[in-house]
Amino acid sequence: MTSDASDRTVLYGISSRAWEHPADRGALVALRKLRGFDTVVKRLSSFITERAVRLMLLGSAVRVDSRQFSRLFRIYTDAATVLDVEQVPELYVAANPYLNAQTIGLDKPVIVVNSSLLYALDDDELRFVLGHELGHVGSGHAVYRTILLLLTTLSTTMLAIPLTGLGLRAIMAALTEWSRKSELSGDRAGLLACQDPDAALRVHMKLASGGDASQLNQEAFLDQAIAYHEDEDLRDLVLRALVVETMSHPFAVARAGELRRWVASGEYALVVSGTFPRRDDDAKADLTAEAAAAAASYTDQFSKAEQTIEKALRDLFGGLGTMGSRVTDFFRGPVREEPRPADPRRAEPEDEGPATPSW
Repeated sequence: MTSDASDRTVLYGISSRAWEHPADRGALVALRKLRGFDTVVKRLSSFITERAVRLMLLGSAVRVDSRQFSRLFRIYTDAATVLDVEQVPELYVAANPYLNAQTIGLDKPVIVVNSSLLYALDDDELRFVLGHELGHVGSGHAVYRTILLLLTTLSTTMLAIPLTGLGLRAIMAALTEWSRKSELSGDRAGLLACQDPDAALRVHMKLASGGDASQLNQEAFLDQAIAYHEDEDLRDLVLRALVVETMSHPFAVARAGELRRWVASGEYALVVSGTFPRRDDDAKADLTAEAAAAAASYTDQFSKAEQTIEKALRDLFGGLGTMGSRVTDFFRGPVREEPRPADPRRAEPEDEGPATPSW
């Protein structure tokens, strides 16, 4: 399938607020409040230079332009035109069999597409992926994603340093949680770039199937996405949280379902029809109120799960207040009292009965 920018509505002056998912903004608000996060960002940013990133890519990947990967360059230009990108980042293709693309950098982010995508995706599907990455750029995600990449690379060494392990683990956990939510924003931007919900769905199907969706059914795939989220059993809630705990991306099935919900809500159609926030109004926007609303949305999303878990723990341990002490006592074992000094006034030892067995 192929088309150009003239087949889609150009979203002149669109603000990133038009595609940012409330959970993305809410998680970012929570992340920035995490103690020590600002310090980590500043310290690690000093180790990263735009020049070093660019030199690495120039030496190890292929820079896309009208002469190299011209098909990809045309699609990329179309996506940037539809999203009305003011400063289009450099685009590179890296030799990698894994279906993925990423945005890295600080002041001048760049987009890197794995070579496998060029063979697995058609033009509209590539447009969705490129729009997704341009969405990350427009939302300012590149800085935090680059920090997460560096932390992940250095985690084995840094987490072994005394007194830093717990703090860094907390920051990495918060970053990965935010990273998963930021993918939902990227998907919305990708859909606005390609303006073809079926193409977006095919991308998720190919990500889930390893690149071959010829034997898959769209309706069945979406039914699977509904089934993934519909069960409110405590075990499933906990398992879903544990399974994705260290992942930077949500499952492709879950992303497909989330994007379809956005389309069904009517918000996508409003944006395409021209009803969306503009960049010119970003300075006037009440960002404090938006951040508070986003945080509230993010909190509400998990309130039901938290209530379910708290209830189960109360039933299991007889109250959350004693859970910690009970677990601690279990691993510590029975408390053994120190023997008391002999009382010289006692002529005969008191009969204490049978000894209590240890366990």
